[in-house]
Amino acid sequence: MSLIQAFVLGMLQGATEFLPVSSSAHLVLVPWLMHWESPGLAFDTVVHLGTAMAVIVYFLRDWLVIIGSALRPLIRGLAGYSANESTVDIPEAGLLWLILVGTFPAALIGYLLEDFFEGMFTRPVATACFLLITALLLSVSERLGEQKRPPGAINLCDALVIGFAQALAIFPGISRSGATIAAGLARGLRREAAARFSFLLATPIILGVGLFKVLELIQMGELTAQWTTLIAGFLGAVAVGSGCIHFLLRYTRGHRLYPFAIYCAGVGAFSLLIALLRG
Repeated sequence: MSLIQAFVLGMLQGATEFLPVSSSAHLVLVPWLMHWESPGLAFDTVVHLGTAMAVIVYFLRDWLVIIGSALRPLIRGLAGYSANESTVDIPEAGLLWLILVGTFPAALIGYLLEDFFEGMFTRPVATACFLLITALLLSVSERLGEQKRPPGAINLCDALVIGFAQALAIFPGISRSGATIAAGLARGLRREAAARFSFLLATPIILGVGLFKVLELIQMGELTAQWTTLIAGFLGAVAVGSGCIHFLLRYTRGHRLYPFAIYCAGVGAFSLLIALLRG
């Protein structure tokens, strides 16, 4: 794989990780359609770390508030404050625990079925079919979701439902952001609230899986052999990722998700047609 191809695929990862169109589908289908060399596990791992870096940087202030709010009661207790003393009620105080609860389903399912899901990345036809499912999820959630609940209304049940939706995105072609935002809409959340929770929920799972895979690749000695293409892909993912987060958060304030559903359906159908023509 050339440096240009690596940078292009990195930018695709950065864009499609956060837009509801499935980054994994693009990493499978674009090389297949263009007759490029398959990027491989090492490349996929590094560009996911690039998107993790993008979301951490973009939401750094939010994460500091969330973690600080969650730890404040413990710190106050250790410092000897009375439980009856007045405190400021910050909605983010319980958000960290909801994010951890939402992360658990994908972490558990991914760990138990790792080999099965990795095998799916070699099947472009299956990936195209899963893209059609993403289109369906987006369309149905827009059609049926009430979208009345404000950002601070996320509860434990919401976190679990959205977390299991995130677990579905282990399949290439099921958009992680698409599935989690659709689940949030189905639970009655407003689009912007669902999108923000989706991005925050992405941080621990993308970062955790990425670091775990990097450690495996270091032990196997596969990182040093292709470090130039890996750096190109990483930089491409970081460069585009933050911009796409900003775009989608602004977009969801007043626009529906149907254009992304149409895009997923179009790419999925086109890929199936190419597979049929190629025999």
